[in-house]
Amino acid sequence: MQVASVTQLIPILQTAIRPVTLISGVGLLLLTMTNQLGRAIDRPRMLVGSLSTTTETSNTKIVAQLQILWRRARLIRLAITLASVSALVAAVLIIALFFTALWQIETAWVIVTLFIACMVCLIGSLISFIHDINQSLAALRLELVANGISIA
Repeated sequence: MQVASVTQLIPILQTAIRPVTLISGVGLLLLTMTNQLGRAIDRPRMLVGSLSTTTETSNTKIVAQLQILWRRARLIRLAITLASVSALVAAVLIIALFFTALWQIETAWVIVTLFIACMVCLIGSLISFIHDINQSLAALRLELVANGISIA
C-alpha cells in the first residue's frame, strides 16, 4: 500500500470533514435538549417539596403534573440519546469517508448506510423533542386550570 502525499491528502480531508457541520448542529441541539431536561428535572423537585404542605385536592393535581413531567424527562432522555447516536454515527461516517478516499476503495453502501442511520437518529430525536414540547404545554394547561385560570 502506497502512502498518500500531503497534496493528495488535502482533498481527501476536505471530503471527510464535511459532515463535521452536522456534528456541530447536533451539538447545538444537544445543548438545547440538556437545558430542557434540567428544567424538566428541577420542576418535579419543587413540586415534591410542596406535597406535604398542600391539601388532598392539590396533591392530586401535583401528582398529575409529576406524571407529565416524568414522561417529559423520559422523552427528552430519548431525544438526547438519539441525537448523541446521530453525532457518533456522523463521526464514524467521517472516518469511513476518509479511509474510503485514502485507500480508494468502493464502499458506497457503508457511507450510505451510515448517513441514513445518522439522519434516522436525528429525525427520531427531533420527533421526541417535539413530543416533549407538547407534553410541556399539557403540563402548563393542567397548572393553569388547577389555579382557576380558564384557557381557550
